[in-house]
Formats: sequence, structure tokens, C-alpha cells
Amino acid sequence: MRFLLLSMFTLAAVACQNSPASEATSTDAPVTAPAEATNLPDSSQFTSIEWLDQDKDYGKVTEGQQVEVAFRFKNSGSKPLVIYSVSPACGCTAAEPPKEPILPGAEGVIKGSFDSKGRVGTNNKSIHVRANTNGSMDHHLQFKVEVAAAAAGTK
Repeated sequence: MRFLLLSMFTLAAVACQNSPASEATSTDAPVTAPAEATNLPDSSQFTSIEWLDQDKDYGKVTEGQQVEVAFRFKNSGSKPLVIYSVSPACGCTAAEPPKEPILPGAEGVIKGSFDSKGRVGTNNKSIHVRANTNGSMDHHLQFKVEVAAAAAGTK
């Protein structure tokens, strides 16, 4: 019985990871715009962003270390810059957007951390940022960390 439950849970988890986010459940349903499209910000409030740090190399660390990451940016436009979301590409990385809008001409930072436990070798990680910016609302930040195995008995 445990094996059956474990198998069903595993299949459900894999199916969730591999299924397209936009998969339709019925062909009889009326076609409507996604909720995201109807809640788009007012483009007249868009601004520009200048990344001061967009691609970083944090060098070598020992497995198990927490690496603090930071990406600096400047609001180079004329409206307040709002970072709507910050989404790391994997669970070993955490990040959060600034809590307040960044005024024109001001600088801000997106802070995060990388957990190197179990990540021996070269790690190339990315963070997706969504903001009220002209051209594209989507931005990709990247960082690299080389994780060396911890000495025996120190993990």
C-alpha cells in the first residue's frame, strides 16, 4: 500500500513539472484572455532599468556555504520602477524584490542567497525579474559559483 501511494505521489509530482502551464482542459470553453493579460500594468507608467550587475561570478566556495548574491540596478527612466516579481530558476536559490518602488535616478538591489549543499561543481544559476519596464518587462540575472567538495567529516 505504501509503495502504491508513493508511486502515485511521484507520478503526480513529475506530471506537474512536465505539463505545460497553458494546457487547455476543454475545447468547448470560450476563448478568453489569460488573467495575467487583463491585469497588465498601465504602460504609461513604464520606465527604464539599467543593470549595474546582471551577470556575476562568485568564484569558489566550499560545499555547504550559503552564498549571498546581490544585483544592483538603477531606475534610468522618469517613472517609479516597480519590481513585481523575482523568481529563481531552482530551489537552491532564494531572492526577493525590493519592497518599495525605486524612484527615477535612484538605485536598488535584488538580494538573494544560494545554498551550495549538495551542489559540488560549477553552478550557473539564473533569476527571472519582472518589472514595469519599457521594451520588455522580463529580465534575466545570472550568477556562477564553483563549489568544492567539503573535506571529509565537515559536511
